[in-house]
Amino acid sequence: MPYTPESMDALRLMGDELADATVEELFRRGEVGKFNTLMRYFSTVGQELPDGMPDAAREYLHATAAPPAWVDWGEMEKARLFFIDNNVHISTALAFSAMPACYVVPHVAKLLSATHALEYPSRRMAETGQFTVHLMQPDAFEAGSRFVPAAQKVRLLHASIRYHMRREGRWDVDALGTPICQEDMIGGQMIFSIQVLDALHRLGIHMSVDGAESYLYAWRIVGAMLGVSPEHAPTDMEEARRFSDLYMTRHMGPSEEGARLTRQLIDLYEEVVPGTLLDPVVAALVRYLIGDTCGDWLQVPRTGWDTAVKASPALLGILEHIEDRSPLGEWALDRLGHITTHLELSSLTRGRIMQYAIPERLKSEYGVASAAPRLHRWTPPPPTQA
Repeated sequence: MPYTPESMDALRLMGDELADATVEELFRRGEVGKFNTLMRYFSTVGQELPDGMPDAAREYLHATAAPPAWVDWGEMEKARLFFIDNNVHISTALAFSAMPACYVVPHVAKLLSATHALEYPSRRMAETGQFTVHLMQPDAFEAGSRFVPAAQKVRLLHASIRYHMRREGRWDVDALGTPICQEDMIGGQMIFSIQVLDALHRLGIHMSVDGAESYLYAWRIVGAMLGVSPEHAPTDMEEARRFSDLYMTRHMGPSEEGARLTRQLIDLYEEVVPGTLLDPVVAALVRYLIGDTCGDWLQVPRTGWDTAVKASPALLGILEHIEDRSPLGEWALDRLGHITTHLELSSLTRGRIMQYAIPERLKSEYGVASAAPRLHRWTPPPPTQA
C-alpha cells in the first residue's frame, strides 16, 4: 500500500481494539492483580487456563491463541533457518542497532522511560532476546512452546500503557496521537526486522535475498500477533523500506530520554564485557551501526575504537568465507553462534523465564533511574525520498 504523511497521520490515531477493550474491562472490574498472578502460571501453548481467570482475559486469550490463518509455514521455516545461520549476528544487531534505534524516536523513548521495567537495564534486552529465541524455535506455535503466551502478554502490556497514559493525562493525544499507536507498532516491527537486516549488511554478513525476505516475513507474523493491523502493515521488502524510511524521517531526533536510555544500555553492555579494556568498543559499535548523526543525538561517546570497529566487516568476512566453503566450518560456526547467543541471554535472564505483567500504575514522573557506574547477497536499496 502507498505510505504518505497523511496515511501515517491516520495510523497515529489507531490503537488495538481487542487488547484495549480487554485491559479497560480488567481495570474496571479491579481484576488486574488477579490476572497478573494467574498469568505467571500460564506460559506454554496448550496449557489449560488457571481457574479463576477473569472472563475478559479468558475471551482475549482464546481469541489470540493461534497465529493468523494466512501464515505461510514454509516461509516461517526459512526464517528459522536464517536465524540459526545468523543468530549471533542478529543478537548483535538487535542489541547495538535496533535498541538504540528505538531511543532515537523521542516520543517512543518517552514512553519507554515511563515504565518501571526500565529501572533495570537488562530487563528489556532479556525480554527482547528471549522473545526472539522463542519465536525461532521449530515448535514455536505448537503445544509446549512459550512464544504465543509471551506475545499475548506483550500485547496486553502495550494496551495497559495506552490505558495509563490516556487515563492519567500524561500524553498529548492531539499532538502525538494514540500512545503505542499503529504507526509506532509497525515502526517497531520495521526496527526489529528490516533495520536489523541493514545492520547485518553493515557488518558484512552474507545474506540471500530469500533469507532476508523470510526474516522480514516472520516479523510480519509477530506484528499481527502483537496487534498490528495486517491491512496497514508492509507486505514485502519494498513496502517495508518505504514505511521504515518515512517513519524514521518523520520522527527521529534528539531527546533527553533517548540519551539517558542509551547511556544505560551502554553501561549494561560494558558490564557484560570482561574487564574494562574493551569497554570503549561498545560505544564504538553502537555509533558505527546507527551512524554519527543518531550517535550524536543519543550522546554516544566517541572513542579511540571508532575507526578500528569499521574493520569488523572484514573480520566477519573471513568467518563467512570459512562458513561458505566448508560444511564442517558451517556446522562449527552455527554451533558456536547458538552457544554464544544462549550464554548472552542467560547472563541477562539469570536463567529465568521473563514475565510480562500489566502495570497497575506507571512511574510518577518521566525518566529512568541512573545506571550503576561502571551466495547472491541481499543488499539494501538507497533510502527512499520522504
